[in-house]
Amino acid sequence: MSRRSDTPNPTGDSPAERYAASKWRSTFPALVEFESGYPFGLDDFQLRACEALEEGGGVLVCAPTGAGKTVVGEFAVHLALASGKKCFYTTPIKALSNQKYSDLVERHGTARVGLLTGDTVINSGADVLVMTTEVLRNMLYAQSSTLDGLGYVVMDEVHYLADRFRGAVWEEVIIHLPSTVSLVSLSATVSNAEEFADWLVSLRGRTEVIVSEHRPVPLWQHMMVGRRMFDLFADSRAAAGHEAHPQLLRHIRELERRAGYDRRGRVRRIRPPLRSDVVAKLDAEGLLPAIVFIFSRAACDSAVAQCLASGIRLSTPSEVAEITRIVEERVARITAADLNALGYYPWLDGLQRGVAAHHAGMLPVFKEIVERLFEAGLVKVVFATETLALGINMPARSVVLERLSKYNGEEHVDLTPGEYTQLTGRAGRRGIDVEGHAVTLWTPEIDPRHVAGLASTRTYPLNSSFTPSYNMAVNLINSVGAAKARQLLSLSFAQFQTDRKVVGLAEQAAVAERAVAEFTEAVTCDLGDFDEYFKLRLAVTDLEKSASRQRKQSARTDAQTALTKLRIGDVIRIPAGRRAGLAVVLDPGLNRSGGVGEIRPLVLTEARWAGRLAAAAFPTAVDALARIRIPKHFNHKNPAQRRDMAAVLRAAAATAEHRPPRRMRKAAEDPRLAELRAALRDHPCHACPQAGEHARVAHRRQRLIDDMERLTAKVNQRSGSLARVFDRVCEVLERYGYLERGEVTDGGRVLARIWSEADLLVAECVSQRVWNDLRPAELAAVVSTVLYESRRDYDIAPTMPTGSVAEAVSATLRQYDRISRDERTRGLSLTPEPDLGFVWPMLRWARGEPLAKVLAAGDGPDGFMPAGDFVRWARQVVDLLGQIAESVDVDEPLHRAATEAAAAVRRGIVADL
Repeated sequence: MSRRSDTPNPTGDSPAERYAASKWRSTFPALVEFESGYPFGLDDFQLRACEALEEGGGVLVCAPTGAGKTVVGEFAVHLALASGKKCFYTTPIKALSNQKYSDLVERHGTARVGLLTGDTVINSGADVLVMTTEVLRNMLYAQSSTLDGLGYVVMDEVHYLADRFRGAVWEEVIIHLPSTVSLVSLSATVSNAEEFADWLVSLRGRTEVIVSEHRPVPLWQHMMVGRRMFDLFADSRAAAGHEAHPQLLRHIRELERRAGYDRRGRVRRIRPPLRSDVVAKLDAEGLLPAIVFIFSRAACDSAVAQCLASGIRLSTPSEVAEITRIVEERVARITAADLNALGYYPWLDGLQRGVAAHHAGMLPVFKEIVERLFEAGLVKVVFATETLALGINMPARSVVLERLSKYNGEEHVDLTPGEYTQLTGRAGRRGIDVEGHAVTLWTPEIDPRHVAGLASTRTYPLNSSFTPSYNMAVNLINSVGAAKARQLLSLSFAQFQTDRKVVGLAEQAAVAERAVAEFTEAVTCDLGDFDEYFKLRLAVTDLEKSASRQRKQSARTDAQTALTKLRIGDVIRIPAGRRAGLAVVLDPGLNRSGGVGEIRPLVLTEARWAGRLAAAAFPTAVDALARIRIPKHFNHKNPAQRRDMAAVLRAAAATAEHRPPRRMRKAAEDPRLAELRAALRDHPCHACPQAGEHARVAHRRQRLIDDMERLTAKVNQRSGSLARVFDRVCEVLERYGYLERGEVTDGGRVLARIWSEADLLVAECVSQRVWNDLRPAELAAVVSTVLYESRRDYDIAPTMPTGSVAEAVSATLRQYDRISRDERTRGLSLTPEPDLGFVWPMLRWARGEPLAKVLAAGDGPDGFMPAGDFVRWARQVVDLLGQIAESVDVDEPLHRAATEAAAAVRRGIVADL
């Protein structure tokens, strides 16, 4: 391994080299001792970072996945133990904390290392504590005594502060850590590392930036076309120039030419290789073990099933025996009934053949088993979603990308260069593989030149997602006072980046202003005041657009009115959207949510899809074409019943009376528009032969004016922007009684203990006693509404229990509506809308019902909830119930109910296995 150029060679023979080596060892004795415990020498960037730490500074280390950044974090642990100080090692997710805890225990022993992850506490008094970043943030606000003697904090995966949901936690920790603590920030390679480091220096003083783009194991890029594998680049020069291999491009052109057209003139579809063929090719090329990234949970499971159906077997008999032993040992505490409900035996069959899936829908213990078996070389192929790319130590010889786009929860988006690098960075195991391999599967939608650009680009900036929350505000004010809290927000990385951008925005505004002056000279007219004439033209255009919007609004109103007349059994034709075509109404959707909101009928289409349709599907009014009888006990979630009803629908529509589409109402012309048009015609400049050219120039000038005003507004808005958001957050808190004249009230201290995106909503439900009359299982069910987020890409309203649960849910929704209105009036959007999709599963689980029945009550496809999702949300419910219990007096009924509810939920697969 290479050393930094100014680090002496300790084995040098010349007197000068021996003297330099001796001096280096005396300067960095802790590093010398630390390095001697490794079987290999440290890389240059590792040495530089460790030297900076031993000299008493902080470090920001940016390096590719698998380069060995965590060695620097482990050196911080070594320094802490050697100097009698504490070291906190923080990670963004519990799985990483568990993994790092195991690594440090192996190195330092169980007595010196502890683990804190919210729901897990092991040896909390240890000198080395591994924890999630949220735990450290909470400690800082609570001024916990655990912080006494803290000397080092390692923030692993610090680039996670760009995460829009949880990124603010990283900045809160960095801002609040005492200046005496040395901060070790470990990040993936980002293009603005210097900017981030400048912020760290401005906040915490001396911080050395160490950036390495060197991969210890070289990575080769390939593209698989059909069953053939091609290099993506011809040589390193082509890679630097983003030039795809000419041989690859020629082969694809020839493949597309041979595919040709079918008899109807359509391009014949070129199918990607079967997943079993991909595995077979990788095996033949010696590229296993491999991770195949597929951005769909269902597709990952399907890929395993395809491989099993093809007869693939990658494990030897001895490996099968070892796999079986490890699995049976880890699942011994899960009951046979639960194993059946979890699909254990088909999953085990895949493991025994060396193939597995890995995604968030799996039971956590199942995922951990897959990780352990893959790391041990017992599982050879893992089909995974991108969640595997976040820090989990699961390197492979090769990584395969099946697609270059993914669903982000709202739409399908292309992978960024940073995401591509993060995913392919898993390829190449240090100390095992001479080289790693990244393989992209070609389809006609994938351009090799685009892949070449992704593989060669190194520009992925780290942008802050920091914004004040209610909980943050009360904790800050409670800790340092309102004035100091406002000042601390100005120290965030978000404001640091904003202030830098303001300089650029101001310069852009000045450029636009100069251009406006030049264009003004070009729009003078000898016949009259062209500015006056141009304003008339703009006014006419604005009114015409307004009239068009009104016509569209009338059409929407007609459409909504027509929807109110629909009845169960009406056959309609959906006029727009991806569900366009024939459908039968199963539920008109009237009087939903207490009569508030748009009508969203539940329908079954001729393509057998069932769900509620939004208003966007009805831009124009619809009439019933026919009516069919819907059986009383018809279940639209049952595939067989959907199929039969779709057949009845098609038959009824075929014999239905044809009705012409409705005509839109013709709106009367606005007299003001007629007046403006007349004034335009009468204006002297209207007769100018150059009026059209002048108008084009004036339009360009107007765009520049708009740009200038927009940029100026941004400059004004961004200067101190976070402080203004903080002020609006405090306004809401004052209104609800959590702050009073800048001081935190008793209610505010309750809010300070609630760590949730819906923190204010939870605090209001507690203070208004919305949940006080609920039994423990009912409380768990209702509390889930402020946490849960559906993954559904369809829209079927979840079934709700009746009685006290329904009443409490309605009361919770009313509290949300009140908060949401107050937020909107202040330009805020902090509180997420409650989601009712987890109420039934949570209620049944907390009542003690069996796992199979609980999972069948979910809101996933066909009404089934993935076990991993269930466990993740159930554990979040337990965590929030614990916060609620701690936020109220022990003699309050809510304290007892929350405590008992948490205990009821924390059983079986929800408990740590």
